[in-house]
Amino acid sequence: MYIDYMDSPLGVIEIGASERGISQLIFSGEEKKPIKSNSITIACQQQLAEYFSGQRKNFELPLDPYKGTEFQKAVWGCLNNIPFGQTRSYLEIAKMMDNVKAVRAVGGANGRNPISIIVPCHRVIGSNGSLTGYAGGIERKLWLLKHENIEVKNSKTNDGLDVQNVINSRQDKTQFLR
Repeated sequence: MYIDYMDSPLGVIEIGASERGISQLIFSGEEKKPIKSNSITIACQQQLAEYFSGQRKNFELPLDPYKGTEFQKAVWGCLNNIPFGQTRSYLEIAKMMDNVKAVRAVGGANGRNPISIIVPCHRVIGSNGSLTGYAGGIERKLWLLKHENIEVKNSKTNDGLDVQNVINSRQDKTQFLR
């Protein structure tokens, strides 16, 4: 596996890739492994820099999410169909999969997405417009949605969120990637 890092407005991002494509993109906090780049990790850094600067709305990178069940990979495929600047609810994703009873399973798969930002799990919200959770921290999710000019439902919780609170923390729920 190839591993590289980049600084972002949301903290350090760890980019993992195989020879076939990006296999993980997570917020690593202060934890770093030895760097071993390839052309895919370098292209990913460039496209992420363009995204954060407002010059890119769509990523054009090969993906290789090597870990995950077939159901999880199907959910992640649905996430890739959510356009920049738009959101979908967990129920809408379940409907895209022709299985309205799978709402909780969709939420679980969304939370285990190994390729944050590029596979836009941050664009999935509750049916009532609430932010719900985000493995990278709800502060990062709010930042990403605002970066994409997505109007976020006002709440006392949202008003108190500050991305500085999570910048140095490792993304939650990443132990399954090791």
